[in-house]
Amino acid sequence: MKKFLAALLVLVMALTGAVCAVAEDVKVMTYEEYAAAEKDTEVVIECYVQDVQGWWFNSNVGHGVITVYGQDQDGAYFVYEMECEEADAAKLVPGTKIRVTGYKGEWSGEVEVMEATFEFVEAEPWVAEAKDLTEVLANAEELIKYQNQLAIFKGLAIEKIEYKNGEPGDDIYVTVKQGENTFDFCVERYLTGPDTEVYAAFADLKAGDVVDITGFVYWYNGVNTHITAVAKAQ
Repeated sequence: MKKFLAALLVLVMALTGAVCAVAEDVKVMTYEEYAAAEKDTEVVIECYVQDVQGWWFNSNVGHGVITVYGQDQDGAYFVYEMECEEADAAKLVPGTKIRVTGYKGEWSGEVEVMEATFEFVEAEPWVAEAKDLTEVLANAEELIKYQNQLAIFKGLAIEKIEYKNGEPGDDIYVTVKQGENTFDFCVERYLTGPDTEVYAAFADLKAGDVVDITGFVYWYNGVNTHITAVAKAQ
């Protein structure tokens, strides 16, 4: 009996060691490696939460999901409808570090992590400062290098403000002009809804106003920045 127990203990320890070894073998990608990865391949990245869209329970997949705008010192990530319990969603505050496992996908030019799961990583909080990309807004080839990063665009003239479905409460489509070029930005209600300062600010803006806009460099058949702040240009 003692020999059997001893053998069983050795087996358990061996299996535990194997599990630990597998866990330790997980390769976390750098942003450069993530950017170079082929579409539809599995990716493992670590990033700091910069903001999130609202958590909701997706009955089609049977669990809660949340969309994360993540960034590190080298680049940014759009993690689309990541699996997440509601209690954990409340912990995904700006600056929180997470490890995300999913598949690299693309939709209308927006590169994202899909079918993702995550775990929290203990680290000092880090929040990115908005990068001034005013000078490259009209250069799509250069601008896309900053996809999903938090950025600021200064001195843009508002050309049109339009509410989805024709009235406040849903997304706001904002057309801005820089020189002879126009760009479509968006106040995404799941990110910055009607109860936020930025959403309310657009009620006081009109065509011709010149503004500075901060937001995430989202892509939808071209730049479609998700706006997080707006202020009249000084």
